[in-house]
Amino acid sequence: MTHTLEQIDAPASSTPSPVDWSKVQKWGVLGGLTMSFIAAIGMVTALDQRLIISPWLSLGFLTLLWIPVVFGIIAATEDAETPGVAGDRDVISGLVTGLLSGLFFAFFIVIIDAFDLTDIFRNLGPKLVELLTFGRGVGVAAALWIISCGLLGLLGGTLKIAPRMARSMIGAAAMSVVGVALLEIIVTDITQGLRIEFVADWIYALNGGLTPASALVIAAGSALFGLRSDGSTLAERRLERMNLDPEVRFRKNVVAAVLTILAVIFLPMILGGLTNDLLANVGLFILMGLGLNIVVGSAGLLDLGYVAFFAVGAYTTAVLTSPLSPFYTPGWTLNFLSLEGAAVITIVLIMAVIAGVLVGTPVIRLRGDYLAIVTLGFGEIVRILFLSDWLAPYFGGAQGITNVPSAGLGPVEIRGTSSQAMFYLIAAFVGAAIYVAWRLQASRTGRAWTALREDEDAAEAMGINTTAAKLTAFVIGAIFAGFAGMIFAVKVGSIFPSSFKLLLSIIILVIVIVGGMGSIPGVIIGAVVLIGILGGPTQQGLLQEFGQFKLLIYGALLVVMMLKRPEGLWPNVRRQRELHQDEMSQDAWLMEESSQDKDGDS
Repeated sequence: MTHTLEQIDAPASSTPSPVDWSKVQKWGVLGGLTMSFIAAIGMVTALDQRLIISPWLSLGFLTLLWIPVVFGIIAATEDAETPGVAGDRDVISGLVTGLLSGLFFAFFIVIIDAFDLTDIFRNLGPKLVELLTFGRGVGVAAALWIISCGLLGLLGGTLKIAPRMARSMIGAAAMSVVGVALLEIIVTDITQGLRIEFVADWIYALNGGLTPASALVIAAGSALFGLRSDGSTLAERRLERMNLDPEVRFRKNVVAAVLTILAVIFLPMILGGLTNDLLANVGLFILMGLGLNIVVGSAGLLDLGYVAFFAVGAYTTAVLTSPLSPFYTPGWTLNFLSLEGAAVITIVLIMAVIAGVLVGTPVIRLRGDYLAIVTLGFGEIVRILFLSDWLAPYFGGAQGITNVPSAGLGPVEIRGTSSQAMFYLIAAFVGAAIYVAWRLQASRTGRAWTALREDEDAAEAMGINTTAAKLTAFVIGAIFAGFAGMIFAVKVGSIFPSSFKLLLSIIILVIVIVGGMGSIPGVIIGAVVLIGILGGPTQQGLLQEFGQFKLLIYGALLVVMMLKRPEGLWPNVRRQRELHQDEMSQDAWLMEESSQDKDGDS
């Protein structure tokens, strides 16, 4: 067989490459398994009452429908050298992945309909079958799921090869519709406070969720906003922020700070009690997160017993102010303009410092996992001591301490039941903590913490007193947590050992990691996302329906963040450079090479 010169010189990539069926099969089966798992744990049933678009789409079904789209994008393989061939292959890969996911999920529906599995999985009952079959029978429902998942997978494969601007528009539209639907409580509160209830009545249906008309308007407006964006990639935006002029960055930070202060002052005045109480809970976790951010994010000391400092502040306040405490002195309350209130704050401060020294002293020479285990043990020791019968005459044992009085500002009483007053009190402490943390970051102590986090041996060789640096970090972190415990005691009015479990330390650590270790705005963002939306260990979040799935979502979010964005949602610039210096250098080199190739072609 002979070949012409044109055939020999033709690039090999012009031959259509076959679809990678092994990858498609893997992601299709994983998609079906993920959908089946979400349904089996009861998430679809629990979230079905929360509507996104009334009456067509609920939050329960949304937890299933995103899977074929995302897995279709993952299964698609883009080939830059042959865009036409790659486009066909990506679309086919997404379509088949969605079909396989739907087929597997349809088989799951058939199984739970044919067999009684409630003894093994209590959620796999007739209620779930009725919900997943839409009341139309298993056969019709199976066909609908296969077709729907195939179309959604096709959408994922198409998005893979779509222009960046189109992906930006679709993503902005989808996120805005879901976001506005989930913020129904806050939007309704704001419109009522501004006396424009008709806006909320037009946006939301009577039974909850967006109306179809408002969903279309929100999607169109968000898509236009996505069209106006520059369409830059995440790496390009990250590189731009890192190279931003310091003066420009300072001006932006000042504007953001002023807007935040104005929002903190005026927004609670137009919000309802439920939203203000939610914001107050977020503020408490921000205050604790700022303290742990100093210990973990700045100094690099993994503290898993941070809740102990929170407990010390709460119990100290309750012991000093509750009439049921044996240490109670008549007239002692947390009035910030009285001598008794100043004495309470001072004693809380002293006890927090003592607790910080007691924790920091034994762990001076410990690092990594050993440090985490010792601090974890300290946190459990403190909780068990407060729970013990030995100290029950002083701290109440399992019964705790009740009748903790309200705080005061001169003649003004700040009751725990007044969510707006508590929010302003917590906001004042959070503002002071932010200022202290910000000043510490740029101080000599902050630079010592940074050196300690990077390399303790090198920091010690440079003359840094690592012992003093560690103790200072523990003490300042303990002070922040102690003040948070003091406010918590006043807000709740009762203190029990069950409020200070290890889980609380874990959640605060997750807030710091997700928000961005070493970043003050990151702590705020992390608390808003995790506590404001999902809720704390015992606090309700904006999405109350997710209550029983909070820990599952926390774990999944941590896995995704560590794989895709280890620096956090709002990272510290220094830490961002540490984690992505190689990536940024490679991106800059690729952009330079691309520009040179374009100049050469021209």
